[in-house]
Amino acid sequence: IDPTHFEVSLKVVVQANNDNETAFIVDVTQSGIFLIDNIEEDRLPYILGAYCPNILFPFLREAVNDLVTKGSFPQLLLTPINFDAEFEANMQRAQAAAVEGQA
Repeated sequence: IDPTHFEVSLKVVVQANNDNETAFIVDVTQSGIFLIDNIEEDRLPYILGAYCPNILFPFLREAVNDLVTKGSFPQLLLTPINFDAEFEANMQRAQAAAVEGQA
């Protein structure tokens, strides 16, 4: 968008089956535009990869539940996600892959 505005999106696809038949499919993308300014450059990946998703997830979770219940199905609450832990795990995997690539 511009150097201080960033779009972050979370996407989830849920398919529920009953006796090998599809009961429903929910495909939701929740996006947000974030103004991020006056931060250290090395913190930007964390903010975009963990902090912003932590803000968006409750809205995504509510949208999924709302669609499912409006379809007359039982409530579907997505399990909370620890985006901080996921970000750290992804960073460790990337570092390990870089080390393997150098060997």
